[in-house]
Amino acid sequence: MTQTLNKTMKTVAIDRFGGLNEMKVRKLPIPQVDADEILVRVEAAGVGVWDPFEREGGFAKEFNMTPQFPVILGSDGAGTVESVGGKVTRFKKGDRVYGISFMSPKGGFYADHVVMKEKNAARIPGKLSATQAGAMAVDLLTAYAGLETTLHLKSGESILVFGAGGGIGHIAIQLAKRMGARVLAVASGKDGVKLAERLGADQVIDGRSDDIVAAARIFAPKGIDTVLLTADGESAEKSLCTLRSGGRAAYPNGVDLAEKDRPNITAQAYDGEYQNPPFEAIHKLIASGPFDIEVAKTFSLEQAADAQRALDEHYLGKLAITMI
Repeated sequence: MTQTLNKTMKTVAIDRFGGLNEMKVRKLPIPQVDADEILVRVEAAGVGVWDPFEREGGFAKEFNMTPQFPVILGSDGAGTVESVGGKVTRFKKGDRVYGISFMSPKGGFYADHVVMKEKNAARIPGKLSATQAGAMAVDLLTAYAGLETTLHLKSGESILVFGAGGGIGHIAIQLAKRMGARVLAVASGKDGVKLAERLGADQVIDGRSDDIVAAARIFAPKGIDTVLLTADGESAEKSLCTLRSGGRAAYPNGVDLAEKDRPNITAQAYDGEYQNPPFEAIHKLIASGPFDIEVAKTFSLEQAADAQRALDEHYLGKLAITMI
């Protein structure tokens, strides 16, 4: 084991569940690194749409966990390895990595250091910056799980990606194209349409103003094979009407569909593969062509509450906290 308790790190932590005012910048001890863990100097942390749910105690209640306060927020991020545990074989000091520290008793990525399990980390792929990699892990795994292990997307199939300008959606466009699918992207606003077009969708429509069902009939006259819903609402439910008989739909848990039960289609909720992340399989897809993570805005660690507040605004892709 590596003993690091004599050192401190700057964090954003909470002493109780609650509102934005509970988020405080404070110095806390750097946790001890166990044999299967790595210590990472954090360069960037993702700001997830689920972060307020964690801050308010939703995950603790959902998973029947008793938190040990102070709790350091932040589910995913990226940085440089500073030390490794005795049983770690995949990483060494100086490696640039990204990964997940979701609900870890040793704390999350809203800090200048994080201790994470070796299995939950991977080297930053391709030409992605630390900021891009830091913002992508949870959404990347969620997009992949929806396409691969839930929808079982096949080469040549059509897919409608709803919420294509968001964190999961803009990643799903790129992964689906690498899997050989024809992608009809539904994004919000002209800026979202432009992003989805730039990322390679075969056709893009504006969910705010365009007729989703009519566009889908032109794109796939016999019906869409698969739908990935990354947001809810009336337009999301209209997207289910585009499926052919026997078509499949998937949506991450947290997306609330009031009318998902329709004849002759399958609509399935799912979680990302966060316990044993399939980074290797995903990286093979990423390596097959240009890959981009859209980071709309960055914040300092001291602005972490502002970053969570910005989740309620219109933005493309992801928000991130940067330490450098």
